[in-house]
Amino acid sequence: MNIIHELDFMVLNYIREHLRNGFLDNIMPIVTMLGNMGIFWVAVALIISAKAKYRRCSITMLIGMIMGVIIGNLIIKNIIQRDRPCWINEIENMLIANPQDFSFPSGHTMSSFIASTILFHYDKRLGIPSFGIAMLIAFSRLYLYVHFPSDIIGGALLGIVIACMTISATDRYIFNRYKTAR
Repeated sequence: MNIIHELDFMVLNYIREHLRNGFLDNIMPIVTMLGNMGIFWVAVALIISAKAKYRRCSITMLIGMIMGVIIGNLIIKNIIQRDRPCWINEIENMLIANPQDFSFPSGHTMSSFIASTILFHYDKRLGIPSFGIAMLIAFSRLYLYVHFPSDIIGGALLGIVIACMTISATDRYIFNRYKTAR
């Protein structure tokens, strides 16, 4: 095993041995569901689009989420093909269904950090609490033993990069053209 793999398992085992409890066993599957297919973040984007001042943010979030699926879930996961910790060390009493796709990067974390970074760019008052939700969703993936810490870090960093690229591209190619067309 390499050093990252050893550190990953050290963190996961620490969580299982010292943080697992009945309360979190009930809460973490619910928290992780917020990140399923980015549904929570898509819902946030659609809700905030009701206000004209957040429409750019909403459109940028939706484009960022699509880019995340393409880049992270369809391309990188299938190139890296990293096994999940629950595939390597089968554990009893999994709290959620065993995921069928590869582990790196964490899609839940990536989509959460895409959305949070974009929200923060447009409105820090929305962005700051959204990062708290993003971190909670990311932690839930560790707690549930379906991702390694390095998957989470990779997902967060990739999410931030995709968000920044999406903000730049939408500002330059969508909103700038729209502004000049009026």
